[in-house]
Amino acid sequence: MQRQYSGTAGRVENSQIGVFLAYVSPLGRALIDRRLYLPRSWSDDEIRCTAAGVPDGVLFTTKPELALAMVDAALAAGVPAGWFTADEAYGLDPALRAGLRERGMAYVVAVACNVQVNTTLVQRERVDRVAALLPEQAWQTRSAGTGSKGHRYYDWAWVTIHEQDEGCHSLLIRRGSDGQLAFYLCWSPRPVPLVRLVTVAGSRWSIEEAFQTAKGQVGLDQYQCRGWTAWHRFTLLAMIALVRQPPFGIMAGVRG
Repeated sequence: MQRQYSGTAGRVENSQIGVFLAYVSPLGRALIDRRLYLPRSWSDDEIRCTAAGVPDGVLFTTKPELALAMVDAALAAGVPAGWFTADEAYGLDPALRAGLRERGMAYVVAVACNVQVNTTLVQRERVDRVAALLPEQAWQTRSAGTGSKGHRYYDWAWVTIHEQDEGCHSLLIRRGSDGQLAFYLCWSPRPVPLVRLVTVAGSRWSIEEAFQTAKGQVGLDQYQCRGWTAWHRFTLLAMIALVRQPPFGIMAGVRG
């Protein structure tokens, strides 16, 4: 524990940060793995780590690196996942995106508005500039899936981008009824239709819903664990308990 930025709180505060892997399918959703983020101030302090029960050999690892390690563990366990999605904290990490491509894992990851992409072979543009230049005909209304109030409709634009890697790179842009934009970098080994990318992007809603349920029904955020082993045991029990709460059963994506 230390003062650090918490995505849940939206500010810097004294907290522990866990990175969770979730799985989403038409049959349901569930949290399937987690990693405790160990800040560098901890990993560089052997005495402090020993007192907290941190195993020997645990080194500083970034949150995107933790996410990729969990993807590897899931694939090794035979989890039938073909797509990965995550918020900006992970989508902005080029090493994570490259690692997913190396594993043949297609992705739709959120990025900030100032990210630049190759819209042609010779020109790079900020993604918000790309959106501003699109004609109205470029936007299509699609549902990102059902929410608590029915289908979640947005306008979507899809732009091919050019990269040196093999596979299909593209920029997906979501526009809400209030005009607010969200941007996603997408990659797949083979061409896929727009509806597939929209579905993957929309699955992040299921992940957020899973966390709300985990906190409200099984107390995922109501622990006072200060030791390495205790944290892992508590979160595991909470994840198991969540699976037993209807309608949870299967899931996909990452959050931390």
